[in-house]
Amino acid sequence: MTTPNTPRWMTVVMVLAGVYNLAWGTWTVLFPTMSFAFSGMEFPDKPMHYPQLWQGIGMIVGVYGIAYLLAARDPVKHWEIVFVGFLGKFFGPIGLVMGLFTGETQVAALATTVPNDLIWWVPFLLILHRAYQANRSVNP
Repeated sequence: MTTPNTPRWMTVVMVLAGVYNLAWGTWTVLFPTMSFAFSGMEFPDKPMHYPQLWQGIGMIVGVYGIAYLLAARDPVKHWEIVFVGFLGKFFGPIGLVMGLFTGETQVAALATTVPNDLIWWVPFLLILHRAYQANRSVNP
C-alpha cells in the first residue's frame, strides 16, 4: 500500500532506476574492461589493471538497483533509500568533475554521467520533497 497522494510516476521512476542500475551493474560485472572503456575512464596509455575494482563498482550499482525496486512499492514511505540514492547520484558527478580538473578522468566520461546520475536528480528530489511534506504534516 502506498502513502496517500503518492503519484504513480514516483513508482515508475523508482522501477526504471532499479532496472537501469541492475542492467548497468550487471554489464559492468560481466564485462568490466568494456564498460570501463565505454565510461570514458580508460586512457590509451593506461589500461585497466584491476578489473575486479570496476566490477565492485558494478556490484554496488546493482545493489542500488535492488534497493530502488524495493523503494518503488512506496517511494514516499521509503524516502531514505531515495535519499541515499540521490547522494550517490549527486556526489558521483562531483568526483568526476574533480577528476577532469586533475586530468585523471577524460571528458568522454561525461557521457555516462547523464544516464547514470544527472537524469535522476529532479525526480529523486521531487520524491524527497513529497516525503518531506508528508512527514511534516504527520510530525509537526
